[in-house]
Amino acid sequence: MRRLGPLFGVSHAAAHRIVDRHSPFLALDPPRAKLRAGEVVISDGTLVLTRDREVAASKNYRFSTNLQVMVHADTHLVLAVGRPSPGNRNDCRAFAESGVDTACGDATVPADGAYRGTGALIPHCRAVGQVELVAWKEEHNRDHRRVRAHVEHVFSRMKNRKALRNCRRKGDGVFRAVSAVARMHDLALIG
Repeated sequence: MRRLGPLFGVSHAAAHRIVDRHSPFLALDPPRAKLRAGEVVISDGTLVLTRDREVAASKNYRFSTNLQVMVHADTHLVLAVGRPSPGNRNDCRAFAESGVDTACGDATVPADGAYRGTGALIPHCRAVGQVELVAWKEEHNRDHRRVRAHVEHVFSRMKNRKALRNCRRKGDGVFRAVSAVARMHDLALIG
């Protein structure tokens, strides 16, 4: 806020009041067209550290929430942010509880191996006793990793914001903060 205030010629306290009042409006989702069967969206979850113990749970001795994010594979824009679930939840359970699975519609969803049983495309795994995968499965896994890397890049850009390094918002504020950061990410990509 101390950097934002002088940009607009106001004090940092006034900048904080303005941002605090208008941040819920940044988090509102614009109406989007329903995803079609031919489109590819990437879904993944990330842990966001938070201090609100009502929406967080301890994992690795730190309280965090599991946030599911859906990214368009071609444009790299964030299409949906799911409701936060406790950080000790598995990704497949958080995917269903957050509402991102319904936002995917009929689109193809490549995801990592934690999304088994959700209908998402996951990489091929070795069978018990199998030393290595067949060549065509290795090639599919390589292509799968290249596509999924886009969502990891989006996470790294989103977590550069101080709001997501240690979220101090309570209740619905965690969801609003992540939605606002996702919107800022999209605006920066669009230019």
